[in-house]
Amino acid sequence: MKLYSYWRSSAAYRVRIALHLKEIPYEMVPVHLARGEQRAADYLQANPQGLVPALEHDGRLLVQSLAIIEYLDSIAPAPRLLPQDPAARAQVAAMAQVVACDIHPLNNLRVLNYLKQELGQNEAAVQAWYGHWIHEGFRALEAWALQYSAARRFLYGDAVSLADVCLVPQVYNARRFGLCLDSYPALVAIDAHLQTLPAVAAAGPERQADAA
Repeated sequence: MKLYSYWRSSAAYRVRIALHLKEIPYEMVPVHLARGEQRAADYLQANPQGLVPALEHDGRLLVQSLAIIEYLDSIAPAPRLLPQDPAARAQVAAMAQVVACDIHPLNNLRVLNYLKQELGQNEAAVQAWYGHWIHEGFRALEAWALQYSAARRFLYGDAVSLADVCLVPQVYNARRFGLCLDSYPALVAIDAHLQTLPAVAAAGPERQADAA
């Protein structure tokens, strides 16, 4: 497997966590987003969306982090990141999508750059935008954590899931931007436990070969 990744991409971070949890060996191919390498002609030919992550396996290039992780769950189901029980699976997917569909798309690098460059927003306005959408999503996740987390170790039940794989990078980003997380004690406790897992630690941004 080859993973096209950028060390600070939270979507790529999710896939790295999943690969390490499943102990799947892979070759990491850096794509430097800040330098615009994702817009290179050869990369766009392979991945017309021009984003990371992308996973090359068995002659196919898979894109979009949740789709990639679902694929990994199908070919290497231990540990299972999407529960088999339909109701549990739907709840885990919902929590993951709060991050991947509601928070992250509004706060990723290309959106923040558009706010600054095309719309002329200053740093304070961009920071307010960023914080608003994280808080909107984290309020819901905190309530669900109180309902579904068994012992403040995992976001759902008593085992790692896709919800945790999405939570860790988003908490990392919230801290990187200086957001106060005091209103989310369950999420902070869950993230602290997840950081003790060797697979999660190995996937961390600063541990990557392309980290600046």
